[in-house]
Amino acid sequence: MARLNLLEETRYEKLLVNVYPGQKEASLYVAQKIATLIKAKQQASEKAVLGLATGATPVGVYRELVRMHREEGLSFYNVVTFNLDEYYPMQPHAEQSYVTFMYENLFSHIDIDKANIHIPDGTLAVEEVAAFCLNYEKKIEEFGGLDLQVLGIGRTGHIGFNEPGSAPNSGTRLVTLDNLTRSDASRDFGGKENVPTKAITMGIGTIFKAREIILMAWSRKKAPIIKKAVEGEISGEVPATYLQLSDHVEFVLDEDAASELTRFDTPWLVKDCVWSEQLKKKAVIWLANELNKPVLKLTEEDYNNHGMAQLAVEQGPVYNINIDIFNKIQHTITGWPGGKPNADDSQRPERAEPARKRSIVFSPHPDDDVISMGGTFIRLVDQGHEVHVAYQTSGNTAVWDDDVLRYMEFAIDFNKSIGDDAAHLTGIYEQMRSFLEQKQPNQVDTREIRDVKGFIRKTEAISGARYAGLPDNQIHFMALPFYETGKTQKNAVTDKDVELTMELLQQVKPHQVFAAGDFADPHGTHIVCFNIILQALQRLKQTEDWVNDCWLWLYRGAWHEFETHEIEMAVPLSPQEVSRKRNAIFKHQSQKDRPVFPGDDAREFWVRAEDRNRDTADKYNKLGLAEYEAMEAFVRYHF
Repeated sequence: MARLNLLEETRYEKLLVNVYPGQKEASLYVAQKIATLIKAKQQASEKAVLGLATGATPVGVYRELVRMHREEGLSFYNVVTFNLDEYYPMQPHAEQSYVTFMYENLFSHIDIDKANIHIPDGTLAVEEVAAFCLNYEKKIEEFGGLDLQVLGIGRTGHIGFNEPGSAPNSGTRLVTLDNLTRSDASRDFGGKENVPTKAITMGIGTIFKAREIILMAWSRKKAPIIKKAVEGEISGEVPATYLQLSDHVEFVLDEDAASELTRFDTPWLVKDCVWSEQLKKKAVIWLANELNKPVLKLTEEDYNNHGMAQLAVEQGPVYNINIDIFNKIQHTITGWPGGKPNADDSQRPERAEPARKRSIVFSPHPDDDVISMGGTFIRLVDQGHEVHVAYQTSGNTAVWDDDVLRYMEFAIDFNKSIGDDAAHLTGIYEQMRSFLEQKQPNQVDTREIRDVKGFIRKTEAISGARYAGLPDNQIHFMALPFYETGKTQKNAVTDKDVELTMELLQQVKPHQVFAAGDFADPHGTHIVCFNIILQALQRLKQTEDWVNDCWLWLYRGAWHEFETHEIEMAVPLSPQEVSRKRNAIFKHQSQKDRPVFPGDDAREFWVRAEDRNRDTADKYNKLGLAEYEAMEAFVRYHF
């Protein structure tokens, strides 16, 4: 019976999917499978032939294999490896090369015979590539084929660098990279313009010959493409869907990457549910959107025809369910994000007391505050709350090099205009200019250049916060140490990061903390900064009574909003407030027009923010709620 129930739940899934609570548990599972294979081959006096992937996804697997080697004696003397791909052209010792990646994360830490390591050669002349690719295939065959191929998946659905349009029988070859793939790699190369346009990759046909295939994916960022790969029709537009044709493939996911699969996203379509209030809210909003109807117009027939008959029977009549959900959504709307004084707050998202609250807006980068919640920020100040803003990082990696020279030229001219000796500044300027003229992609800036970039972001943040109405003594620059590497790759968080955050929290003793809740990228600055705040609050809670009265609200950035059913506080903005928010964003001039790290969205940050806020208001309106110009949304985090 249990097996039948599982098959019912997974009937939309066209291949084997195993889901783990987090990427750590999933990585341990994959590493154990690899170790078991290696040991079995050793006992049979055979080679274990592994196809290996690169990127952030397999790092945890390689880390565990290294641990097994060091602590449990796992040997790799009988292991032969073939890597999936390599950028072309690419020097093997370049920071971005997959040769560098594999040695840093695995090969330098284990006892593998270097002669058994095979990685596509990014240094070949173009006319030599075709012969190399044929020989790569031949070598795999000489070793008896791949025993196990490990894969990640790109947001285009590529496996290896087999981009949309790849043939299912393709072999190792030179390919042109998709625009989205190059955008995703832009941080590693110091800008998309520095990302190679081509790569050498194993083909889909090569991958298919492996006796076992494991595809891994972590984080919500991968959830949409995972749904297409697992539940979608087989198509060259999503190369990973070809894996549905294999009987030897397994998808290993964390819960976030699996979150859009039918059994997790809309479970009422595949099984009877335990109808929690949150699941009921999600289902009713989903049904309204599916049918393009306001919540209060949904009928019993609508419920029955869309997998929600169980809810209608158990908790109906459906009109009562509709009214209940409508009221819950309406109660999230408030023009008083700090609480409305002297009001009944039993149906409001924030407490009425104290009437004047102390609030801290934590901003991971120097512009997240106004981009993400600028309207609410201004509203809190206008309504008389004591608002502080804390810029957690300098943001100095996201400033164009020519802006540094422009500001230095201004400083030199200003010094001259007031009669000061500018010779020392001129000398520093010439050193900067010489360095920047010879700077390589993603090369770490000199300390002086990093400082100037940080000063640029700092002055812009001060200007934006002042525009929102804050006095200077309520604007805090934390410069958390984990960030200050000068590279996109940051240091590990230490106690110093947490202690600096604790000191500020103890100083303010806030009733409200606002923090960035963008967790899609497991390696992104936002989630790192959030975890620092969370650790600080959890430590303080053990000794400080005020923490028990402190509420933690999460906001989202310029890209994605919370799902409507998740929103617990929606702050409507008038046309005038939208304009004020835009003006606050404009203070960040170095991020306007074309920021250094725009992601895969060509719109300016202020346009993204306004479109997102208007879309949130539109979603509320379509559910039957009042029509507002825009809305900023928040979710409360219980720590």
